[in-house]
Amino acid sequence: MSVHVGLDVGTGGARAVAVDEAGNVVAEASSEYPLHSPRPGWTEQNPADWWEGAKTALGRVAGEVGGDVSGIGLTGQMHGSVFLDSADAVIRPALLWNDQRTGRQCAEITQAVGAERLIQIAGNPALTGFQAPKVLWLGEEEPENYARVARVLLPKDYVRLRLTGEYATDVSDASGTLFLDVKERRWSEEILDALEIPHGWMPGAYEGPEGTGALRAEAAEELGLPAGVPVAAGGGDNAAAAVGTGIVAPGLVSSSVGTSGVLFAHSEEFNPDPSGRLHAFCHAVPGAYHLMAVTLSAGGSLSWWRDVVGGDFEDLVGAASEVPPGSEGLVFLPYLSGERTPHLDPGARGSFFGLTARHGIPHMTRAVMEGVAFSLREGLEIMRGLGVPVEDVRATGGGARSALWRELQADVYGEPIRRTAADEGPAYGAALLAGVAAGTYGDVGEAAGVVSLREEVTEPDPGRAEVYGEHYEVYRSLYPATREAMSRLTGLASGAGGVPG
Repeated sequence: MSVHVGLDVGTGGARAVAVDEAGNVVAEASSEYPLHSPRPGWTEQNPADWWEGAKTALGRVAGEVGGDVSGIGLTGQMHGSVFLDSADAVIRPALLWNDQRTGRQCAEITQAVGAERLIQIAGNPALTGFQAPKVLWLGEEEPENYARVARVLLPKDYVRLRLTGEYATDVSDASGTLFLDVKERRWSEEILDALEIPHGWMPGAYEGPEGTGALRAEAAEELGLPAGVPVAAGGGDNAAAAVGTGIVAPGLVSSSVGTSGVLFAHSEEFNPDPSGRLHAFCHAVPGAYHLMAVTLSAGGSLSWWRDVVGGDFEDLVGAASEVPPGSEGLVFLPYLSGERTPHLDPGARGSFFGLTARHGIPHMTRAVMEGVAFSLREGLEIMRGLGVPVEDVRATGGGARSALWRELQADVYGEPIRRTAADEGPAYGAALLAGVAAGTYGDVGEAAGVVSLREEVTEPDPGRAEVYGEHYEVYRSLYPATREAMSRLTGLASGAGGVPG
């Protein structure tokens, strides 16, 4: 039996999945590692923790199928910045995708490249989560560390370096740096020069199923895997998850509720949103692209709420299921980490609106989940407005396992929600990309052909959909009505006395 392993270097932990040639999951393992927030709005992790987590997950899978592994694919959280010196030593903790410290650097990038030109090249405006402003921040705030930099890597690619000794990334993940010419699928000399970033700091950029070296003998021995196994370039977590759910053709859209929430639409052409509300990235499918709407705190909002009130997810969601649609007039804005789509506002703040003495924890839990679905619908409406076909919506992420999450998405989007047989997300897609690198499949389309859908389909309920249509309009009105207050509160929390609007 030949199996392929996908490794997901996520925000909360590492996950490894072994998949056979028919697409069946034959082994899986996970490990957790900590997230650090040294200041409000800052999020960091130690790359050494990723490597230890990856070794644990891969080692457990190898214990079951080690001798049969013929390829490894990598995926993981996007946008993070790993700074290495000339000896490949980590200079400081990595800045993550939801870190919000780089507002000033984003303005500097926009000024240096030009707002319109930046979207033309990179497919996106300068946003705090992306890698480029993090590099500028290091130069301005920690010049001694900046002077030591020899390489800048994305999270999964640091693990790749430890596995293979190669400096490499894939174009889907590289799209989230702001350094890539997305249409040309190569590093942008224009942007790098404008920002005075050495070209040599960038790793080689490959298509998702391309090989990027092989497993080193030392790593293979430590993990219990065969030395020389090819390691595929892989993809950013959302592009890999899209491969794992078969989103490899026009008309197909995935809806993911994980820590963040993502709507992902396949595109054959590079067609960025001129306003920058949607991300335009390369796909893990060679030559293809995708549009992506992002809610920064989706499942993360529910996790926050669970931590605040205590209990477990099953009990909270079960009680929320008994609350009427619309939570009896209660609306939640899920901007706990600022927001991307459609506001592009790191100063946005979460809130409950419409609280009364009648509302209890079940109402508030349901309102949190409904607010996340409303936020994702805003992205879907932008896609529709750009002429993106929406013919088949597939649920993925942890939310795909919840009947209430699926019901909310169907009712709020007004679209049937399908679910794949394997709910393994990015790691599963990375395993399929590894199968292409290993020669098991001829291309990504053939690899995605093993993805199967469950028989059940969650259809939108007309009555609930009507209720949500009305509540959605209220939800949409709240951000513009409270933006100035949010900005002032963000400034007060940082001691700035206010943030210019």
